[in-house]
Amino acid sequence: MSKTRRPLPNLVYADDQGQIYDHPFLRMLCRKGREILPPRPDECIPLPPGSDLFLLPNRQAVGWDPDIGSVVQADGLAVAAFVCPGYTLSGLTAYLSSEPACPLPLFAYGAVGYAHGQFYLCARKVDEDQRQDFTHISPQRIQRGAQRLLQTYAHNRLVRHLANCALSYGCPAAKNLALGRYEAPLPTARACNAACIGCISRQDPDSGFPATQNRITFRPRVQEITEIMHHHAGQEKRPIFSFGQGCEGDPLTESELIRRAISTFRSQDGPGTVNINTNASLPQSIPGLARAGLDSIRVSLNSARKDMYLAYHRPQSYAFEDVLTCMETAKKHNIFVSLNFLFFPGISDSEMEYQALADLIAQTGIDFIQWRNLNLDPELYLQIVPHADSPAMGLKNLLQRLQKDFPSLSYGYFNPFLPKKL
Repeated sequence: MSKTRRPLPNLVYADDQGQIYDHPFLRMLCRKGREILPPRPDECIPLPPGSDLFLLPNRQAVGWDPDIGSVVQADGLAVAAFVCPGYTLSGLTAYLSSEPACPLPLFAYGAVGYAHGQFYLCARKVDEDQRQDFTHISPQRIQRGAQRLLQTYAHNRLVRHLANCALSYGCPAAKNLALGRYEAPLPTARACNAACIGCISRQDPDSGFPATQNRITFRPRVQEITEIMHHHAGQEKRPIFSFGQGCEGDPLTESELIRRAISTFRSQDGPGTVNINTNASLPQSIPGLARAGLDSIRVSLNSARKDMYLAYHRPQSYAFEDVLTCMETAKKHNIFVSLNFLFFPGISDSEMEYQALADLIAQTGIDFIQWRNLNLDPELYLQIVPHADSPAMGLKNLLQRLQKDFPSLSYGYFNPFLPKKL
């Protein structure tokens, strides 16, 4: 006997005043690549706590009419979900754009529906870590922690910068520093050698959308960096320290400063996992960082295909081949290598993309993939990346294939704490 197929959640839409409704008979749709189609019922999960709903201006909601088996336009604006950390979207919100439609801000826009008294979205939980869950933490507690840091390290410019990140921008990493838990951010670099379309700290005036936060404006001193590292190590039993934050350029452009900071910290018996989030553009910097005590790097890329990578990351002074060399060099120096894989449903899970990713894994020997959502207007992304007709397998099937083909490869959402090497 066949199982009863669960009905899709109802379409969610909004009026001009921002009031949200669920449609009485139209079902939700999602965008996967250049297709608009109903999601698979098994990929619709309850909207996790800590997620947000967005109204999309000048974008008309569309739904699935089960009676006629067709996509129809609804009388209302599209609504999307920005899912909380730890989840990767498997389908984006579907809509029709009106003219003129300015580019959307730098978020990921998940498909959302409503059923059984709750919202649903197309996503998959990829990490059980709660490090960026602030649901039960009051803003006052974060503010008190930031103020204590400012009072204790009044001379430290990097502390002042990060306190502002926590209190003004709501940066999760900076909030965790204020709370003395998990992963401490260590922004250092003012410059970057790429011009990523979705850069959150610097955008050209003609991009049509603003950067979501300001880039660091000074070069920290070694003492300012190590002071934060020692403070955080005194608060957290499994401390992680990460260079390469959203409020800076690429940290490898300051590799000598970072090398000296790591070396100083380790010479003072500094514990924990030291990590760099990077575009991996400067492989020659890796051996010195490894000798200083670097444990891991996380390499950002939207695709393992060269043309896709170049279209989004727009490197200014390095080649795609340098990224591969950097990962290989890191592995040769016993550094744990993660991918910060910017996932876009219907594109990143296509057969062509999978083959390229599998080749990259086999060539570089990476250890871990962080399945992050690509934060960009979906239509803008589809305009800039090369068009390729290749069937998509879905996020669930993609993860299953990777597990089968690379059983030693792990995945999640956050930088892992690494036990001390023997």
